[in-house]
Amino acid sequence: MLVSDVGLPGGMNGRQLADAVRAMRSGIKVLFITGYAENAVLKSGDLSDDMQVLTKPFQMDTIAEKVRQMLA
Repeated sequence: MLVSDVGLPGGMNGRQLADAVRAMRSGIKVLFITGYAENAVLKSGDLSDDMQVLTKPFQMDTIAEKVRQMLA
């Protein structure tokens, strides 16, 4: 599983990172974390079924439950 913020330093965003990782390991589940509205994350295209978004702020139990759900 890959957990990544959407905004990353150095010119690559989280979606680009996920696409690069998935090129090496197809089917990996991806959880994007962002402080932006979910619609802003999706502007570059819909997420596949094994990609989800969690918006900040969130409680630790919320991310823990999201990870459990995605890995189940």
